[in-house]
Amino acid sequence: MKKSTFALPAITGLLILCLLIAPLSHAAGTGDLQALEGRWVRPDGGYVLELRDIRKNGDLKAAYFNPKPINVVRARAEIRNREITLFVELRDVNYPGSLYRLKYDAVTDTLKGTYFQAVEKQTFHIEFVRWNGR
Repeated sequence: MKKSTFALPAITGLLILCLLIAPLSHAAGTGDLQALEGRWVRPDGGYVLELRDIRKNGDLKAAYFNPKPINVVRARAEIRNREITLFVELRDVNYPGSLYRLKYDAVTDTLKGTYFQAVEKQTFHIEFVRWNGR
């Protein structure tokens, strides 16, 4: 019987892949709200959401820019069904109660969900990506 030379490299590669992915999925699975910390940008318009001072109880500080600051009246993070969720409410000129309802996707390091545009009373499916720019 001939031994396969493919088995060992394939298993090794699979183990390495699991070790690389585990920290990402672990953050969402254990409810590490710190994964939300940072600046996020919507590629479809350049809107920026900044999340900081995130506490274990879900309290956090949020800022929103389009490109000037827009008043954030409420922001809250929590764990629902082992998923990190985020709620952000905007109240300002042209933002009379616009709402973001987002889920953190640890595999792609994105925030995905809906944006309710209060002026037009329309809901849009949107995505934020982590922004490393200044």
